[in-house]
Amino acid sequence: MKVNRWLVLTVLCLAAFTVNVATMIVNILLPTLTRELGSSTRDLLWIVDAFNLVFAALVLAAGSLSDRFGRKGALIAGLAIYTAASAASAFVHESNMLVFWRAVAGIGAAVVYPTTLSLISNVFPDRRERAKAIGMWGAASGGAVAVGPIVGGGLLQSSGWGASFLFCAGCGALTLVLAALWVPTSRDPSTPPLDFPGLLLSTAALGLGVYTIISAPERGWGSVPTLCDGAAALLLVAGFALWESHVRHPMLDVRLFTNMRFTAASGAVTLSFFALFGFIFMISSYAQFVLGWGVLEAGLRQIPVALAVAVTSLFGCALAVRIGTKAVVCLGLGLLAVGFFWVAHDNAGTGYQEIWMQMVVVGSGMGLTSAPATEAIMGVVPAAKAGIGSAVNDATRELGGTLGVAVIGSIALSIYPHSPGRVVHRPGRARTRAGVPRWRRGGRGPGRRPGDRNGGAAGFRRRAVRRLYRRRLRVPLRRCPGRAVPARAPGGAARGHGGGTESDSRPGPPRRPGRRRGTPSGAAQALRRPANRPNGPNWVNRTADVLLRCVNNALTYRR
Repeated sequence: MKVNRWLVLTVLCLAAFTVNVATMIVNILLPTLTRELGSSTRDLLWIVDAFNLVFAALVLAAGSLSDRFGRKGALIAGLAIYTAASAASAFVHESNMLVFWRAVAGIGAAVVYPTTLSLISNVFPDRRERAKAIGMWGAASGGAVAVGPIVGGGLLQSSGWGASFLFCAGCGALTLVLAALWVPTSRDPSTPPLDFPGLLLSTAALGLGVYTIISAPERGWGSVPTLCDGAAALLLVAGFALWESHVRHPMLDVRLFTNMRFTAASGAVTLSFFALFGFIFMISSYAQFVLGWGVLEAGLRQIPVALAVAVTSLFGCALAVRIGTKAVVCLGLGLLAVGFFWVAHDNAGTGYQEIWMQMVVVGSGMGLTSAPATEAIMGVVPAAKAGIGSAVNDATRELGGTLGVAVIGSIALSIYPHSPGRVVHRPGRARTRAGVPRWRRGGRGPGRRPGDRNGGAAGFRRRAVRRLYRRRLRVPLRRCPGRAVPARAPGGAARGHGGGTESDSRPGPPRRPGRRRGTPSGAAQALRRPANRPNGPNWVNRTADVLLRCVNNALTYRR
C-alpha cells in the first residue's frame, strides 16, 4: 500500500500537539483545583510535576524500545495510555488520584513523543523534505502554547475543569484512530538485544536529575539534599556513559556526542527551551498580577509568541538547508538574547503594544533555534536508530524547560522575598470566606457595582500583588487600609518588632475600620476605581481571587 507521507505527517503533528497542549491546559486549571478538590500547594506542584518527571525519566528508554519493537505499535500504545489517563483525570474527586493519573499520562507521552520524530525521519529520508516536515512538527508544538490557555480558559468558564481533560482525551482518541489507519510501521532491522542496564541507568539518571531541579527552589539550590541528589544524578549519568561505551549493543551510542553537530544542536535545544519556559512562566505572572489580565485574556494575548514560533520553525528549517544550520541557530540565539534584554526593561507601565513585539522577537528566536537544531540532531542519527535520537532531543527539551521554570522561579523569589499572602491578609478574628476582614469585603453598596473588578477582596489582593511587583520590596510597603503591615528593615527585622522572627511580626486583633490619620478609609480604598476602567464580569473576580490565593500560598510554601 502506498503511503501518503504528508497525511502521515499531519497525524504525527497532531500527536505532538496533543502531548504539548496538556501541559499548557493544566497550568490554567490549578487555581480551580484548589477550590474544587481542596488541593494543597504540594498537591498543585505534583499535579504539574508528576507528568514532567515521569516523561523525562522514561523518554530515553521509550525511544529505544520503539526502535526495537516497532514505532507504530509504540505510538498507538502510548496514545491509548495517554487517552485513558486523561479521561480518568476528568472524573477524580481528590488530588492524590489526579496526581496518579497525571503520572500515567506522562508514561503515555514519553512513548508518543519520541516516536513522532523517529517516524518522520523514516518517512522523509531526503534532507530537504525532512527539514520541511520537522519545521511543521515544531510549528504544531508551538501552536499548543497558544491553544492550551485559550481552550483551557474557555472550557473552564463554560463547563468546568473536567472538560479540559476530556478535550485532551478527545485529541488523543482522534490521533489514535488516524494513526491506526494511516501511519506505517518501521523498526530497527538489526533487532539487537535489549540493554537492560542501560535502560535502568538512563531512567534513574534522568528521573533523579529532573526531580532535583523541580525540588531545588523549595529546598534551596545550595541545600544538602539538593547537592546530594545532584551529585547522585551526575554519578548515574557517568555510570550510564561508561556502560554504554563498553557494551556490545548499547542503547545509546555515546560516541554520537563526539560529533559537535549533534552536541551543539542538543545544547541549543536545551537553551532555547530554558528561555521559552522561563519567559512563559514570568510573563504569565506579570500579565495577570501586574497588568490585571484575566486567565482567558492572558491566553489570547500570548498568541503572538506562538505564531512567531510556528512561522519561524517552518522558515528556519528551510533556511538551514540553504545557508547552513550553524548560521540559522546563531541568529535564533541572538534574537533570544535581544528579546530578553528588551523584556528586562519592562515595568508596570509597559503597554501591550510593546509586549507583543517582545513576544514576536522571543518567539522568532525560539523557532529559528529549536527546529533547525532538531533537524541537525535527527540528521546525525542513522534512520534505524531514529527513536533513540528523537528521545535525546526530547530529553534535552524537557531538561531545558524544567530548569528554566526552576531557575527563573528562584530568581523571582529572591527579588520578591515577601509572600504576597503576608501583605494581602494576616491572621485575624473578623474573617470572611475570602480570608479578609468583613469591613473590607466587597458587595453591593454606594459606589460598588456587581462585577467591579477593582473592588472587594479580589481587587484588594490584586492591588497588593501589583504593589509587590512594582516596587520590588526595596522600600517599605505602604500600610494596608485600616491596619498596619510591618515593613522589613535592611537587616531583615520587622519594624516595631525588634529583630524578631516572622511569627513575631503578626499583628494583634484587627483594628476598627475607621479612618486612619492621613489615610483614606478602608471602604474608600476598596471601592476606588478609575473612571475609564470598565467593569469585569463576575467570573473574572472569582477567578482572579482564586488565582491570587493559589499564588500566595505557593510563594509562601516555596519560601
